[in-house]
Amino acid sequence: MKRIFLAFILLFFVIGLSAQSLLDQSRVNGSFQIDGQFYMPDNELGITDSVIGGRKMGLNGFGNITYTLGNFSAGMRYEAYLTPIAGFDPAQEGNGFPYVYASYNTENLSVTAGNFYEQFGNGLVLRSYEEWTLGYDNSLNGLKATYRPVKGVNIKAVYGSQRYYWQKFERNSRGIVRGADAEVELNEVLPSMNTSDFRITLGGSAVSKFQRDADPSYFLPENVGAFAGRVNMSAGKFNFMSEYAYKINDPSSTNNFIYKEGQALLSSLSYSQRGLGIILQVKRVDNMSFKSDRGVTGNALDISFIPPLNRIHSYSLTGRYPYATQPNGEMGLQFQLNYKIPKGSTLGGKYGTGIALNFSQVNDIQRLAINDSTAIGQDGTLGYKSDFFKVSDHIFFRDFNVEVDKKFNSKWKAVVQYMNLLFDIATIQGKSGQEPVKANIALTDVTWRINSTRSLRFELQGLWTKQDKGNWAAGLIEYAIAPQWFFAVADQYNYGNKDVNHRNHYFTGSLGYNKDTTRIALTFGRQAEGVVCVGGVCRQVPASSGITLTLSTNF
Repeated sequence: MKRIFLAFILLFFVIGLSAQSLLDQSRVNGSFQIDGQFYMPDNELGITDSVIGGRKMGLNGFGNITYTLGNFSAGMRYEAYLTPIAGFDPAQEGNGFPYVYASYNTENLSVTAGNFYEQFGNGLVLRSYEEWTLGYDNSLNGLKATYRPVKGVNIKAVYGSQRYYWQKFERNSRGIVRGADAEVELNEVLPSMNTSDFRITLGGSAVSKFQRDADPSYFLPENVGAFAGRVNMSAGKFNFMSEYAYKINDPSSTNNFIYKEGQALLSSLSYSQRGLGIILQVKRVDNMSFKSDRGVTGNALDISFIPPLNRIHSYSLTGRYPYATQPNGEMGLQFQLNYKIPKGSTLGGKYGTGIALNFSQVNDIQRLAINDSTAIGQDGTLGYKSDFFKVSDHIFFRDFNVEVDKKFNSKWKAVVQYMNLLFDIATIQGKSGQEPVKANIALTDVTWRINSTRSLRFELQGLWTKQDKGNWAAGLIEYAIAPQWFFAVADQYNYGNKDVNHRNHYFTGSLGYNKDTTRIALTFGRQAEGVVCVGGVCRQVPASSGITLTLSTNF
């Protein structure tokens, strides 16, 4: 089928080139990226030769091309993992065209055939997306239609199978995903509300997975449905959003084949004005893992998405223990306050001072036995009972952090941050038997703008804990010549490791060059073992030593 789509795209491209009038209307856009790693032996890290996971080199790359002619568009993406970079799933090894589509779009109607991404609401019952840094792609292959019958009303429908690395879809393998979503902006639909300051949008979704039952032990539901309703309201400086999702019983490998229904609730209340922003978010998730193949675990074939409620940290040590969402059960909250001390005040100075305060905590849900004779979570049963409003004492994750951002003058600015962390490493990273990590982390990030094109940036970080691998220190110096060049040297030092033989330095040197939309970056040195997370989805990264090259461009 994909060969037909490729031929279809090339046909339109040739037509565009052969007719001047069509050529004038057509556009071709694209992008590509290559990430390569060459591994070297490092005795201190326990790498006695240059092989990591059976390979001396990892190469990930992709190339996108999109062709547009009036209301018609088509595109394809070529990917190559030869072999995948260390930390990526070995099942990704291979190359080909996993993403090919053709689409027709008008003001009120859009139809896509082939591969596509889509999200209903916050993604609680459907989110297909791609995240290159994680090697994650659960795109759908089939049909998608969007229809806007009147202004303020949007209807979507999807039908297809999800990508599962390079495996072709076969009957009776992974399931078929079908879904519909409708959203209504009442202020656009009702004339009486057109000019109202009170804005309200309502939405609803229904998604089903069909997968045949071939299990010799259980009677498994072949059609699993999930439903969601949402509301978004705003009035003046206030905004409220809430979405509730329900999934019928879905026994699978991710929940030990129990027959309990799933539920999820996500709500947020925010206030915003000049210089001040406040947001409070709450979330409850119970047995909401929803995959198109009941036998698959890990980061693949997810139909639903559980948004994280914690701050995403960008510095190396504050981001050392990132939270991975727990679809089988979690209750969380997040409070975020951003305040700008006014310019001209004593504390604000000439440029003002920014303060960001954030607190988030995620607990397990409370689970109770169904009866006296059935264990909690026992396979083939309802699994457990859970009061919707009760929270377990088991804390998965807690993060309190405060950040101050200050520009002193036209040359100097600084960011100072403190973070207090509680991290259940046994649950989140699967390190059974290890006690939760309790850590204090502090950092300073100072930038000196030498002139209009040159700048020097310094980072100094410290992480203090008695658990896991103990204390860390990190530092970085980066010199930039805008907009083309940057140079950086950095080190992470695990000086508090209980094993003195593993108190290693992780030195790196980096340089990069930018030209228009093309960027090339080269890094030499060590990479510490850890976890990379984006949006609550994570992958393990092994320790390594060597050279990393990244080349990307857009056209």
